[in-house]
Amino acid sequence: MDISVVFLAVLVLSVLGMQVGRSRAMAVAGGQARALHSRAGYYGAFVALATALPAFMVLFLWTAVEPTVIQALVRARLPAEIQALQADQLSLVLTTIENLAYRNIAPSQSQPYLTSAATLMREMHATANWLMVGVCMLVALGGFFLSRGRITVAFRARNTVEAVVKALMIVCSSIAILTTVGIVMSMLVESLHFFAEVSPLDFFFGLVWDPRFAGAARADQTGQFGLIPLMWGTLFISFVAMLVAVPIGLLSAVYMSEYAGPKFRKAAKPLLEVLAGIPTVVYGFFALITIGPALRDIGAVFGLDISSTSVLCAGLTMGIMIIPFVSSLSDDIINAVPQSLRDASYGLGATQSETIRQVVLPAALPGIVGACLLAVSRALGETMIVVMAAGIAAKLTANPFDSVTTMTVKIVAQLTGDLEFNSPQTLVAFALGLTLFVITLGLNVMALAIVRKYREKYD
Repeated sequence: MDISVVFLAVLVLSVLGMQVGRSRAMAVAGGQARALHSRAGYYGAFVALATALPAFMVLFLWTAVEPTVIQALVRARLPAEIQALQADQLSLVLTTIENLAYRNIAPSQSQPYLTSAATLMREMHATANWLMVGVCMLVALGGFFLSRGRITVAFRARNTVEAVVKALMIVCSSIAILTTVGIVMSMLVESLHFFAEVSPLDFFFGLVWDPRFAGAARADQTGQFGLIPLMWGTLFISFVAMLVAVPIGLLSAVYMSEYAGPKFRKAAKPLLEVLAGIPTVVYGFFALITIGPALRDIGAVFGLDISSTSVLCAGLTMGIMIIPFVSSLSDDIINAVPQSLRDASYGLGATQSETIRQVVLPAALPGIVGACLLAVSRALGETMIVVMAAGIAAKLTANPFDSVTTMTVKIVAQLTGDLEFNSPQTLVAFALGLTLFVITLGLNVMALAIVRKYREKYD
């Protein structure tokens, strides 16, 4: 049975518990709501939470542990010579069994033990699913009846519900923090494995990016992993994108907030924000079939050799994509500037343009910096547009008409294919990801310093 069906069944039972809890509370109070310690809705919420939360916890733990348990049981049934394989080879065998069991993907050379193991895994999975359904529903029903029985006139339902909600909020906040810590630690650990094989000096200061496949390289030759070409390509394309997005986005925000009428603003702002909802792969196609050839033809008119996949093409396309990040946020921030500042400026004889330049924009500068930072972070992490509009060649060039590539493109490239996970060619992706994270963190710290400086001035 699908997990979503179990989830929906528990959810329906919790909604029923909400109604039963309310009715039970009114019944024990003899229909007098004032006799209850809490409002009737809190009693219903108590029953609903007692029904849903334990069941959802069991469902989450079951889905997290079940694959590991089934895999261990199947591995114990494999032939002795298969169990004696090395860890990476045994992992490959188990992956083949899972593909055969769940996805019906047969290997090119199927062995009898693979078929029997896949059948066993499929049967165990089906049995575990039915057990999961039974356990979750028993837990939900147990919580339903136990919580219903606890409802009395003096029961402090509000205190209990608020404590549970507070605990849920703490758990959610902790999950967000621990997820960030887990991502950083996973990148850091794998990056340390990479730096154990490749010198950090060669990585951070190398001028050549030429990773080689492990099978094509000699034992003493693992390739060159110079970061500088990828770093330059990332910053170069992002710089061109910001040259496009910041002026257009900021000026459009100023116009819509200070000059445009209500009717024009009501129609123009949603149309501008549509750009943010277009998939990046569509922008990539647009760059590949429209912007790139157009730049090439324009360059030919002026005697310039502009490649169809170039920094300029990728930067223009990416700049168009991130215009809404700058314009929409800046518009909201400018509108948040108190009208009293504008009125005071007009009272001193300033014109509208002078008020915008000398009062409104300085007051909104911290928020505008935050909007630009969001746009920069979006540009640094873009992949599809770069692949289609800038190419995959790692070059160290200052020519905006030439093709380059970025760190995100190479992260995808190094994690795609049949490379061993413990090879430098694969581990370098984690080092690139950690470097990109540090760059983004530095931009956040810089923006925070600017915001604090100007907040002290305009508070």
